[in-house]
Amino acid sequence: MNKNSIKSANEMRLDKWLWCARFFKTRAIAQKHISLGRVLVNGSKVKNSKIIQIGDTIDLLLNSLPYRIKVLQFNPMRRPASEARLLYAEDETVATERAEIKALNQISQIAAAYPESRPTKRDRRALDKVKKHWDI
Repeated sequence: MNKNSIKSANEMRLDKWLWCARFFKTRAIAQKHISLGRVLVNGSKVKNSKIIQIGDTIDLLLNSLPYRIKVLQFNPMRRPASEARLLYAEDETVATERAEIKALNQISQIAAAYPESRPTKRDRRALDKVKKHWDI
């Protein structure tokens, strides 16, 4: 057996747990976020194959929104969202902070969606340049 092998039912790979808990649609996306440093376990940057245990705290940044979760249990298979919510407990302070950020983002999007007047020729050219860059 290699050194990263799982020794008991109280341990699981980080990328697999994030996928089972339905934070990411695929394990590959979970691995990408971990390698980019958007996922911290107990306050430190880790690798994809990090073996986590019950009681570990995971901080992750998902769509520019913070999450702080505590691992409560493991499930070897990806199950429905209602069962996946039982795998972790979320920190309430971070949840309220995330709700405030969402509200601010929503307000700023509403203001940006309805400008006071039509775009000028210069504004339209800038928009076209951005659209061309992103191939929209």
